[in-house]
Amino acid sequence: ETAMRAGEIAGLVWDRVDLAKRVARLDHTKNGRPRDVPLSREAVRLLEALPHADPVFGLESRQLDALWRKLRDRAGVAGLTFHDSRHAAITRLSKKLDVLALARMVGHTDLRQLQTYYNETAEELARRLD
Repeated sequence: ETAMRAGEIAGLVWDRVDLAKRVARLDHTKNGRPRDVPLSREAVRLLEALPHADPVFGLESRQLDALWRKLRDRAGVAGLTFHDSRHAAITRLSKKLDVLALARMVGHTDLRQLQTYYNETAEELARRLD
């Protein structure tokens, strides 16, 4: 729902989450700049279902990675990384947000970085023209 990186998810604490405004504040990001992440209604719904303890998801980054690998292997999916979920989320969000809003949401300072995640086909672009 947010396209946040694993470390950003693991580091999220409740005093940085405003469910009423639907925003999560990330003080520590990969590029070193704080970022406010908008939350969809679904993200808010999921967060509201969690116990109110810090960190929000009760995991450190290395625990998240270990759990991801365990579930991936149990599912028999070779090579899938947690970062692939970020890729999928950014691709999905690119259909909802313009490029500047998307870059701001996911923390890219260089718009060229988004080309890695933007996979819309010419056929899909043609449908958007109508």
